[in-house]
Amino acid sequence: MTPRVVQIIGSRGGGGAERFYVRLTAALHGAGVPVLAVLPPGSYVDRELPEEVPRARVPMRAVWDLQARWRIRRAVGRFRADVVQTWMGRATRLTRLPRGGRPVHVARLGGYYDVKGYRHAHAWIANTRGIRDYLIAHGLPAGRVFHIANFVEPPAPVETDAVARVRAGLGAAEAPLVLTVARLHPNKGIEDLLRAWREVPPPAVLAVAGDGPERERLRALARELGLEGRVRWLGWQRDPGPLYAACDLVAVPSRLETLGNVVLEAWSHARAVVATHTAGPAELMEGCEGGVLVPPADPRAMARQITRLLGDPARCSRLGANGRAHVGTVLSRDRIVAMYLELYRSLQVT
Repeated sequence: MTPRVVQIIGSRGGGGAERFYVRLTAALHGAGVPVLAVLPPGSYVDRELPEEVPRARVPMRAVWDLQARWRIRRAVGRFRADVVQTWMGRATRLTRLPRGGRPVHVARLGGYYDVKGYRHAHAWIANTRGIRDYLIAHGLPAGRVFHIANFVEPPAPVETDAVARVRAGLGAAEAPLVLTVARLHPNKGIEDLLRAWREVPPPAVLAVAGDGPERERLRALARELGLEGRVRWLGWQRDPGPLYAACDLVAVPSRLETLGNVVLEAWSHARAVVATHTAGPAELMEGCEGGVLVPPADPRAMARQITRLLGDPARCSRLGANGRAHVGTVLSRDRIVAMYLELYRSLQVT
């Protein structure tokens, strides 16, 4: 029997968790699963989720929002849910369901968070093995903590002419092009990448797709380092697909990265990755030789590996092909959706 599933998220932003919420909820709906999305009105997920997916719009102003808690419970009851999955802290704290019956509450975590606000759930999903082990080490029952990875959608084809236009527009028609896609936040290590870029030989071009609180400081740093003509600031990109298709490789310079959706997105476009040896990228590359790892906050090591890969197109292509094969099989949409459904069904009988 196909479970009736409610997916609840309280965030208004458009980060990695929100983007995967959209992908998973849409994929479940597309697979014929009765699903209800509970989300804040006008949020990123409200805008991006396909219109045909049923939803209940619930403002979630804070973890103590009693009206939101009541509205969530009402939406869950009206939908006659079997399983309720909550995403991140706010939605999880606001979702309080009767214990020992139906629906079953499963909380999904994509980071090393304080487990205190998640203990009231019946089961927990971690999107990396490292997070799963962390949750168990912090007292959650091992038999009810599960690991299910993220997936990325197969990219839409990008015409050769469109790739050429993107490269020409970035001033990299003939020059090597390296892409980084990230929120401009200290954790993402863009400062380290800029310092590395001083040591990557011209005429290579660096494209930075993203926005955030560090924007002006990072642009000032690029000027201070004499990189104005070699760095392109592209802002937030709703669809970075053409950029992935146009670049030669992808840099992920994070100082802290619990998963690394950008690694998966790069691999889906058959692009090699130079990433820091942080928890997420390191775990991903354990199962796939799709790039090179360097120490965090080590611009010289980052520069050295970028330069080596740009100088070895055959290796770059081989690593990218490995990545595409991995996300197309081990981390495919169909496989990950099947894992979620298997878990939901098992929770109904526990």
